[in-house]
Amino acid sequence: MPRAYNFCAGPAAIPEPVLQKAKEELLNWGEVGASIMEMSHRSEEFLQIAAAAEQDLRDVMDIPDNYKVLFLQGGASTQFAVIPMNLLRGKNKADYVRTGIWSNKAVIQAEAFCEVNVCADTMDKGYNYIPDFDSWTLDPDAAFFHYTPNETIGGVEFAYIPEVGDVPIVADMSSNILSRPLDVSRFGLIYAGAQKNIGPSGITIVIVREDLMGDALPNTPTTFDYAVQAADNSLYNTPPTFAWYMTGLVFRWLKEQGGPEAMAVINERKAKKLYAAIDATDFYINDVKADCRSWMNIPFQLIDKQLDSVFINEAAEYGLLNLNGWRTVGGMRASIYNAVPEAAVDSLVTFMAEFEKRHA
Repeated sequence: MPRAYNFCAGPAAIPEPVLQKAKEELLNWGEVGASIMEMSHRSEEFLQIAAAAEQDLRDVMDIPDNYKVLFLQGGASTQFAVIPMNLLRGKNKADYVRTGIWSNKAVIQAEAFCEVNVCADTMDKGYNYIPDFDSWTLDPDAAFFHYTPNETIGGVEFAYIPEVGDVPIVADMSSNILSRPLDVSRFGLIYAGAQKNIGPSGITIVIVREDLMGDALPNTPTTFDYAVQAADNSLYNTPPTFAWYMTGLVFRWLKEQGGPEAMAVINERKAKKLYAAIDATDFYINDVKADCRSWMNIPFQLIDKQLDSVFINEAAEYGLLNLNGWRTVGGMRASIYNAVPEAAVDSLVTFMAEFEKRHA
């Protein structure tokens, strides 16, 4: 049967050309007689793959030379704790913005290591907006400022990079990295679990400014020390080699598409189509404020919640997979990452109109 359109929030869609390339090389990479999954992470062949992946990422993101790129394990959730371990650097407080479930998880983890100043918070309003910057209570003495530019669950996305003075900005970009151009030099650290807008689960990208490494908390496990990992090119311990290889294929694919600049045009167009379909009728609802609607993750509700399971099942029969919302939120959610083609959004919009005709 033909491949369906996959709207999963993560692990998410991977470009079909990347899957085809991996399929071709699965049993025998580069005519060495073995799969990439069977190679030593310190072999000449894997070091070649790792170096190419890093260089392609540096190219598509225009990463400055004074930043290290780390390929780590544990997902973004592990980084919630690893970041304060590494970035407090003699201080005992940090600023956090709480605009969704994931940024709240980051706050909870950081509280185990330092005093957390939640300088902006939308928990009381259901995480459906970003508060005016003028209302934030920033601390100029904070070790770092943390925010989640795109909330995967609530569908809230920052349209700007906050101005926080000399305090290093830390950003969880798991779900919107590479979706549009980005000035990396504005950040102290960017991190992203690969399984949303990059590649398969199992590997996490950390882009960290060199001057922020070193002086980790005394009890920091060695594998969580950025300076240690950077010194050994993310090979201090055995990395998830196949996931690293796959992310490299995605970076190369992205370069061939024209990079984040080209993806931004497509992503904005995809999002506008889907939001227009939702807003055109009272049958569907999206309550995120218009100025902070996500390009990547679009949650929506049916006016009649009893139809939720019917919608999910009929959509799957139509070839539209993984449209169910976050388990504690319900409703629907379409994650339309870089690898989700525009045709998938067109198909979803058509299905939504047909579903409404049948069930309104």
